[in-house]
Amino acid sequence: MSMVRSLLKVLNKKPILNINYRCSYRAITTYKQRKSEKDNSYIFNGFILAAAGVIGYVSIKEKVSAASIVNDSLKGRREKYNFIADVVAVSAPSVVYIEIKDGRRLDLYTGNPITLSNGSGFVVKEDGLILTNAHVVVNKPNAIVEVKLLDGSTHKGIVEDVDLKSDLATLRIPVKNLPTMKLGSSADIRPGEWVVAMGSPLALSNTVTAGVVSSAQRASEELGLRGKDMVYIQTDAPITFGNSGGPLVNLDGEAIGVNSMKVMSGISFAIPIDYVKDFLAKSRSKSPPVSKRYLGITMLSLTPHILIELRMRNPEMPSDIKHGILVWKVIIGSPAYNGGLQPGDIITNINGKPVYSATDIYSLLESTHGRLELEVVRGHKKMSLTVTPEIH
Repeated sequence: MSMVRSLLKVLNKKPILNINYRCSYRAITTYKQRKSEKDNSYIFNGFILAAAGVIGYVSIKEKVSAASIVNDSLKGRREKYNFIADVVAVSAPSVVYIEIKDGRRLDLYTGNPITLSNGSGFVVKEDGLILTNAHVVVNKPNAIVEVKLLDGSTHKGIVEDVDLKSDLATLRIPVKNLPTMKLGSSADIRPGEWVVAMGSPLALSNTVTAGVVSSAQRASEELGLRGKDMVYIQTDAPITFGNSGGPLVNLDGEAIGVNSMKVMSGISFAIPIDYVKDFLAKSRSKSPPVSKRYLGITMLSLTPHILIELRMRNPEMPSDIKHGILVWKVIIGSPAYNGGLQPGDIITNINGKPVYSATDIYSLLESTHGRLELEVVRGHKKMSLTVTPEIH
């Protein structure tokens, strides 16, 4: 026993060792009871125990040292590779939140006008000119347009110009020296290029999502949008309700498109900025005439590809649906809302006539009077709804 103690004392003098004397004694004593007749066998085992302690200590020390080296090598990557944050820092000050309110209806609790819809936009001129989608600001009479800036201030906006064909509009607020969004070019966009979508989805202002360009030129005919005569930028950057009108920005901090619509998760579309430049270049003092009959929905023509995707997502969908209009947004308080239409409904017929595109609905609104009898598919059910458009 004295020999073991002497050995352990000598080993404990080594600066690299840290051995628990009591545990070592128990281990060697236990082995002593099992030892053979040779008296020095446990001393040899003591060397083995001490060596194991040295190896374990060195191994832990090497791991700590290696982790420290890895951490040092990662230092600075956050600042170097956060290119999305750099884009946001440059572009976010010019992005605005737009809210449409009904001046005729007040909230019972707050006394403020009821919100009909919301969207996004961005400042294109420092004198208060803001660009957005036409479907964001074209609403029923007595609508109030409110614009919220990044600093939290809210201002009333006045719609100046609307182009329903390209789904673009401008409005102005009485504020000067605003930060503006730099307009890039959509002619040289490449598939796979990183883009950042900014806006206010679901009324959550100052929201940022990122993705890549899936297609630089997606023709309107492929989407079932007749009469548009334009191409769209397809991206997988998440765009949802409220993002409409916000900018699609490249890594140079330039707007290359205007967020327009989402078909489904991972498939969204933006209006190329070159169309926007043409729209802004036209100095028109008067907005083009719009439909005198107001329905209050945002819709998408059903193409064969979209129908296949809908059936995959909803196997209970009736198999005889070959055409129609997909309702993807219903403005609260609108005639469509009051008539019972819901997002996700498919309108197949109006007044007994089949509907194939949004153009058919606009034509019916112009050529008919009174109520509209809609045949609608909701989930696996077919139903009839009556909607009375309002005079715009």
